[in-house]
Amino acid sequence: MSNIRAIRGMNDILPGDTPYWQHLERSVSGVLASYGYAEIRLPVVEQTELFKRSIGEVTDIVEKEMYTFDDRNGESLTLRPEGTAGCVRAAIQQGLLGVPQRLWYAGPMFRYERPQKGRQRQFHQIGAEAFGVATPDMDAELILLTARLWARLGIADSVELQLNSIGNLAARQAYRAALVTYLEQHEQALDEDSQRRLHSNPLRILDSKNPDTQALLDSAPDLADYLDDESRDDFVRLRELLDAAGVSYVINPRLVRGLDYYNKTVFEWVTDRLGAQGTVCAGGRYDGLVQQLGGKSTPGVGFAMGMERLVLLLQETGALSAVDANLDAYVVSVGSDAQRAALAQVEQLRSGMPGLNMLQHTGGGSFKSQLKKADKSAARVALIWGEDEVAAGTVTLKPLRESDGERQAQQTVPVEQLQAVLTAVLASDTQ
Repeated sequence: MSNIRAIRGMNDILPGDTPYWQHLERSVSGVLASYGYAEIRLPVVEQTELFKRSIGEVTDIVEKEMYTFDDRNGESLTLRPEGTAGCVRAAIQQGLLGVPQRLWYAGPMFRYERPQKGRQRQFHQIGAEAFGVATPDMDAELILLTARLWARLGIADSVELQLNSIGNLAARQAYRAALVTYLEQHEQALDEDSQRRLHSNPLRILDSKNPDTQALLDSAPDLADYLDDESRDDFVRLRELLDAAGVSYVINPRLVRGLDYYNKTVFEWVTDRLGAQGTVCAGGRYDGLVQQLGGKSTPGVGFAMGMERLVLLLQETGALSAVDANLDAYVVSVGSDAQRAALAQVEQLRSGMPGLNMLQHTGGGSFKSQLKKADKSAARVALIWGEDEVAAGTVTLKPLRESDGERQAQQTVPVEQLQAVLTAVLASDTQ
């Protein structure tokens, strides 16, 4: 009988990688909270119609990539391929939109794509959505928030902000007509995907990765020439705000995003450190989406960041080369009396030092084998209980890591002084 394996493109995240994920999650949630964003937790499954109406029926996501099925009542349901639509649905349904609202969410998304590095069929995003503010200072806040996060993570030098404005619906329709007219004259020179999109979703051709198609687009009409006055003014104002805040960016006139609900400003943070999967965070404004999904007209703007890609970037850049299990102490106890004493005294230590991470050795073994496991654990110190320590009411504290090129000396301390001594040792080790 063959072993059951994970579904292709739906990967296990192993203990060696989870510290990166945990650090990323803590960092993002901390920055979001500091800007006044509140967490919302959303269902993984939604009605299929939600995504058809929001993302667009002629997008690649809806046409080819969604995991859709009928439940026992014959209702068409879909594993969410992105988070904004579900967040908007919840905000409408739960009556959250009477006042300006800042929300964020995290979790798995699902798209049937060809798995590759940084692109999986089950992937994870953290997204933020701001409702009720139509002015570009809201766009600027989201961009500044992400810039602060990159600085906190130590990857600010590895990402670049790209901006564009795609205008309102009328402007995009006028541009779309001009673009189609131009591309029809060169249809045979387009790559296969672009030929398929020519009449269903021609703006996505601007994002083609085919170099021949990109060369053809050099002579295509310019989207900026078709912008409405309001979109153009908002884009100028956004750039002024980013300039004032010292956030650098480049204008990418071919940046259009792959979802139909965007309007006005769109942006992406990209990196050249991950090969083809260079976008680590993307978003923009979607002022018509709330009304499109049945709510009152409400402006909105948001972003989503890909956690797999950010973890890869943290690892690639070495920004978190020291990430480990953050283990403070490994508890060694040899003999049944020592094990009983250690178990009780370590629990007291946990109560007195909340946040202390300790791993207690289980399963027995010699002093030498336990100490070897302590050294491999990446703990900073070993706390040792043996027959001598139990008899004397002491604990041996053995530093396992060097600090400033030197390892502190081993010391034996009375049990009642252990908390104070351990606190001092761990504090000196981080200085």
